[in-house]
Amino acid sequence: MTRAKDIMHEGAQWITRDETLTRAAQVMQMLDVGALPVSDDNGRMCGIITDRDIVVKCLAQGGNPDRATAGDLCEGTPRWIDANAEVEDVLHEMESHKIRRLPVIENKRLVGMISEADVARHLPDNQVAEFAGMIYSTAK
Repeated sequence: MTRAKDIMHEGAQWITRDETLTRAAQVMQMLDVGALPVSDDNGRMCGIITDRDIVVKCLAQGGNPDRATAGDLCEGTPRWIDANAEVEDVLHEMESHKIRRLPVIENKRLVGMISEADVARHLPDNQVAEFAGMIYSTAK
């Protein structure tokens, strides 16, 4: 059985909700990633922000990334998956919520992220095609 930890990208990091968007962008650049989980004051995940969020929800609206924080952009219920979850559960979580990146948690600690690229790299073509169809479909 393939598990979440088998297909995830290791070394994921998160930032705290009070970090500025400038700092978030710097961390993304340093890690060469496009998304970061965001933690609250208790060290629990409270959301995820993407490079696109920073551009569309801050910069394009005239916001100041040196003043706006990661917490300002967090919306909705954060989604994640246990490191030992089966890959079918990973796909279901991503497909049902139409998300392209999924934090992987083990023993209450962030241990990795699963992205579309990870799915494409590790799964058979038929699963990748079905996944892409579900993620990108506009039907609700």
